[in-house]
Amino acid sequence: MTDTQFQSSCYRGRFAPSPTGPLHFGSLVTAVGSYLDAKSHHGEWLIRVEDLDTPRVVPGASRDILVMLEKLGMEWDGQVVYQSQRHDLYSSAVSLLNKREMVYPCVCSRKEIADSSIVGISGPIYPGTCRDSFRNAHNWVKDRKQSSVRIKTDQRVVALTDRVQGVLSQHIGKDIGDFVLHRADGIFAYQLAVVVDDAQQNITHVVRGADLLDSTPRQIFLQQLLGYATPVYMHLPIVTNDGGEKLSKQTFAAPVAQFNVSFQLVAALKFLGQNPPRELLDCDLKTFWQWAISHWNADNVTKTGVPTVFMT
Repeated sequence: MTDTQFQSSCYRGRFAPSPTGPLHFGSLVTAVGSYLDAKSHHGEWLIRVEDLDTPRVVPGASRDILVMLEKLGMEWDGQVVYQSQRHDLYSSAVSLLNKREMVYPCVCSRKEIADSSIVGISGPIYPGTCRDSFRNAHNWVKDRKQSSVRIKTDQRVVALTDRVQGVLSQHIGKDIGDFVLHRADGIFAYQLAVVVDDAQQNITHVVRGADLLDSTPRQIFLQQLLGYATPVYMHLPIVTNDGGEKLSKQTFAAPVAQFNVSFQLVAALKFLGQNPPRELLDCDLKTFWQWAISHWNADNVTKTGVPTVFMT
């Protein structure tokens, strides 16, 4: 899709942080890239807090992330959405798939699955042990407290052309296998929640980190089953530390500092292949964003990013 086509339609993008810690440079790059792509196409930029995985949520992190975005001068459209408040939507989607006999309960342990000799893109592929154990699909409702719920995959090949990463295709059945939509501990899986949320919020363009690229065909597969439109995808390069690890809480990524924010924003632009003038380091945030939005060029974003001195 060309930039002209982007501008001729209603663009709705989003930034969806997980509140497992403060905003770090890697998540800042994603926020900046998604914000600029939306605003440069006169679109809307929504905020969705992905707080479904409650054991990993850090108290106060979502508030701190929103405060940091405000200090960076980033303005979102509409109300902030929290996944933890949307369980009914996810449950309705699973119920719909259940009525179509596309899901089933699974009581296999992680060890049993890990012992499978079949390995795919994301690790061991579920061998389908429970797929035929529950002939009556409604049993998942009765058994869901003791089991996970899996989607029945098939032989289709799902392909997409990402705006940065290029063409990707997966044979859902062979490469992924029947994946979980609802965990045995009662938590809805990311793959389901993000698909339902993007559809419910009418998201037309998804700009996020390339660490989620391999999961995108699974999401497109669910979109097809649920009758949802598929957004345009753009997976930004991943920021790594000196050891080649993705910046994250687990790799002790430093939070975005609340002072000298222009320096961090300029570093994010450079990582995304843009060419900000040095003067932006000394200007106010309004001037920074005016320049960044008017000069945003998605074609300059590379698969691996442009290394900068600001990586810690």
